[in-house]
Amino acid sequence: MEYDKLIRDKIPHIIEKTGKKPVFHKAFDDEYWLKLKEKLKEETCEFIENEDKEEIADILEIIEAICDFKKIDKNELEIIKNKKTSERGKFTEKLILDRVI
Repeated sequence: MEYDKLIRDKIPHIIEKTGKKPVFHKAFDDEYWLKLKEKLKEETCEFIENEDKEEIADILEIIEAICDFKKIDKNELEIIKNKKTSERGKFTEKLILDRVI
C-alpha cells in the first residue's frame, strides 16, 4: 500500500513490530513543509468528520511542528493571539454575522 504522507517518528518501529517492513525517507525542507500543510488539512478534516479529542491533539502536534520548522516562538504566538483577543474578542459568545447593512 502506498501512502506518501508525513508520519510520526515512531511509526516505522511500530510497523516493524508487526513483522512488516516500512519503506520511508527523510524529507528535505521543501517537501517537509508541503507535507506539514497536508497533514494539518488531513487532521482538521478528520476532526470535522468525527469531533474526536484525539484529532485536536493531532492538530496541536502539527501546529507545534510548524512552529518549530518555521522558527515561530510559541510565546510570541501567544502574544499575537492575546492581542487579537484584546482587539477582536474570542468566539465564546457564539456570534454569527448574517449581513452588514
